[in-house]
Amino acid sequence: MSGAGRPAGLAAIAMSLAALIVPLRSDAESAWPGRPIKLVIPYAAGGGSDIIARAIGGKLAERLGRPIIADNKPGGGGIIAVDAVAKAPPDGYTILFTTTAIATISAGRKTLPYDPVKDFTPIGEIGATPLLIVVARDSPIRTLGELVSQARAKPNSITYGSGGVGSMSHLGMELLDSVANVQMLHVPYKGMAPALTDLIAGRVTTALCTFASALPLMKGGRLRGLTVTGAQRSPFAPDLPTSAEAGFPGFHIDFWWGIVAPARIPTEVAKRLNEELNAVLAEAGTRELLAREAAVPVPGPPDQFGKLVSSDIARWTSLIRDAHVQTE
Repeated sequence: MSGAGRPAGLAAIAMSLAALIVPLRSDAESAWPGRPIKLVIPYAAGGGSDIIARAIGGKLAERLGRPIIADNKPGGGGIIAVDAVAKAPPDGYTILFTTTAIATISAGRKTLPYDPVKDFTPIGEIGATPLLIVVARDSPIRTLGELVSQARAKPNSITYGSGGVGSMSHLGMELLDSVANVQMLHVPYKGMAPALTDLIAGRVTTALCTFASALPLMKGGRLRGLTVTGAQRSPFAPDLPTSAEAGFPGFHIDFWWGIVAPARIPTEVAKRLNEELNAVLAEAGTRELLAREAAVPVPGPPDQFGKLVSSDIARWTSLIRDAHVQTE
């Protein structure tokens, strides 16, 4: 090769090498996760669900080696946050922390800006907790059977407070009405705190609520538990019978938390997220975190969580339709 031709030949070789190297760099840069991930939370900062979401997000971030940024989008009963994720790019960089509310809201609304099943890819369930039926400490009612007997004898004589129309504390008691063939009077509040305040004061007869809201008041001698809605007795209130033990096996409710992503995210991304989530759920710190809400971890594959969401939507939709429940 002549001196004049040598630089041109070297340039051609360099260009050929560059053509090989550039795609490799591009693939490395596009490997997920290559940047921070947004975790959308449909609740205001500071509440129990927000604390769980942020803690799980932090643990996932450690395992993935990328920051997970909490993005609180409260409002619309959670619809604002869910819709935002449904319309986000399906690249694995936007995920949604969700709860049983995605099922109850979907069941109770005639129209939604998203499809709660088709517009999402399930990642995995985080944990679950049963609910409690409680009465004031000085109430003469001491069992679920007594509550139902009084409701049966005098329709609408039993009043129950809820956190609002269409909430789990409302729909759960509608389920009890249906299972026990009774009619109780619903008194909606703007949250469970004022509902429990009126329960303690004797303005309503009973309420269905979470362990987190009820246990401190039970330990303080202001409320009495009648039953838990789980399949087994809760280790956090072992003396309370399950609703099945009380004679009402159809009155079974779990409140759960989980993570979903937009539909059509890459399969390998969904698989990696599920694997890392399950690893987080195996940690002692996660069990301790969920125990504060009287909940237990529920690891599993994505399709298991997807089936839970779909079955809960179908269940509450059927209840609302058959019992003519007004949720809007």
